[in-house]
Amino acid sequence: MAVPEALPPLVRPMLATPGRLRADTSAWGLEFKWDGVRAVAYVGDGRTRLLSRNDRDVTASYPELHGVDGTLRGRTAVLDGEIVAFDQEGRPDFGALQQRMHVVDPTKAQRLAGSVPVAYLVFDVMFLDGRSTVTLAYDERRALVENLGLSGDHVAVPPWFAGGGDEVLEASRRQGLEGVVAKRLASPYQPGRRSRDWIKVKHVRTQEVVVVGWAPGKGRRGGSIGALLLAVPGPTGLAYAGRVGTGFTEAALAHLQDVLGPLERATPPLSGSLPRAQTADAHWVEPRLVGEVGYGEWTADDRLRHPRWRGLRPDKDVADVVREV
Repeated sequence: MAVPEALPPLVRPMLATPGRLRADTSAWGLEFKWDGVRAVAYVGDGRTRLLSRNDRDVTASYPELHGVDGTLRGRTAVLDGEIVAFDQEGRPDFGALQQRMHVVDPTKAQRLAGSVPVAYLVFDVMFLDGRSTVTLAYDERRALVENLGLSGDHVAVPPWFAGGGDEVLEASRRQGLEGVVAKRLASPYQPGRRSRDWIKVKHVRTQEVVVVGWAPGKGRRGGSIGALLLAVPGPTGLAYAGRVGTGFTEAALAHLQDVLGPLERATPPLSGSLPRAQTADAHWVEPRLVGEVGYGEWTADDRLRHPRWRGLRPDKDVADVVREV
């Protein structure tokens, strides 16, 4: 009999590729796309440890999720899932989740767990009871997940659907969800890789962006940030993608002012030419912060049209940012 393996310290999450549904989805499983933050849970020895997509330990930020180990009744596992906050109608609320993502103080995190609770939605398993499961097919891993008994006030296993592409996509739209992720039924789990075995299809266009600068505000925003200057990785480095001046709360602006101040630099961290009208008043910063915007479309000159700020993404690194289709 093989000796059980120890719980691995790190299994990086597999990543989906932006795209569209195939005409024939019979060889694919479809899941709803939840508007939250990705987290890998390491469950064993009576505790749950949560790591973000960029390997940050976020366990202290979500005290209501510390009991995930109790639902497994002594089993050990590495789980993949999404941390989600919901509004009063039961729809994912990314704005509410923003209040939780930056909190490291245990007292504040405990208080917010009461007023802005989250749930951990588990959709995959990479290790179970002393054995790696990454070589198993997606449908086999989903069967394992569904038999774990993960159910409670703050943990659940969301549904998945074999085939039925357009119907599932439309169902996600009716429920106000972000879209779907299609996963090839026969595909293994590929830790840390962005694969076309997983395809994400979104209703609302969102784009992860790198914050490369800010422009001063005017009027009631005088003395503060008026807009953020954005970039996405291109063939020769970071390419300017426009600026965003809407979607900010006062608290978000204050936090951005605090975190961007120490990152200021004299020159733009960008490749290619810059539009003077949009960058003449820029305060450039080191490209270390990732954010997310909603937008209308990409323009012919590769700028985001009508972007609206959704929030910082401390769970993601600059190297993770890819241009969405």
